[in-house]
Amino acid sequence: MLDPDFLRRLRVMTSQREIALIFDEIQCGLGRTGHFFAYESVGVVPDMLTLAKPLAGGLPMGAVLVAEEIAAAIQPGDHGTTFGGGPFVAAVANHVVDRIADPKLLEAVRENGNWLGEQLQVIARRSGKVRAIRGTGFIWGLDVVESANEVVKRGWDEGLLALTAGEHTVRLLPPLVTDRQDLARGVRILEKILSE
Repeated sequence: MLDPDFLRRLRVMTSQREIALIFDEIQCGLGRTGHFFAYESVGVVPDMLTLAKPLAGGLPMGAVLVAEEIAAAIQPGDHGTTFGGGPFVAAVANHVVDRIADPKLLEAVRENGNWLGEQLQVIARRSGKVRAIRGTGFIWGLDVVESANEVVKRGWDEGLLALTAGEHTVRLLPPLVTDRQDLARGVRILEKILSE
């Protein structure tokens, strides 16, 4: 996660120089951080925002949100999309957005994400096999001392679905509806596979 002060200074600089500030929230937006948009947690509003992955519940859809000033400069035909305009996918996206915007869901992601972060710190201290932990809400990266790929493979054998994000980073992205009980089960598995 980027430093909020850095983002605030960047916003000031780009505004002063009339440069569009663009945030890519394709992976971290739409509830993943416990806020509908990730930028809401730092209070820095971009001029353009990209969204995609969870937007239509696994169906192909992306979106670019723009500030009024940029929108006024775009004419029909300036921006196109391969999968744009499909009524079925748009209806699914509308439902997904309504569900993710639920304040109770976002609060649960924040609270459970804080708990998960605390548990990951405990695992790091006990195992001695984690160099760094980064994340918030339900998006976490653990820099491990061994190959992340090996840790992930051991997790699959134990029923933990995780991914890599580089050679030494294990990426954890629980579904937004994951409850504390399922998180606790995942934490136990993670500690077990890190100690192997």
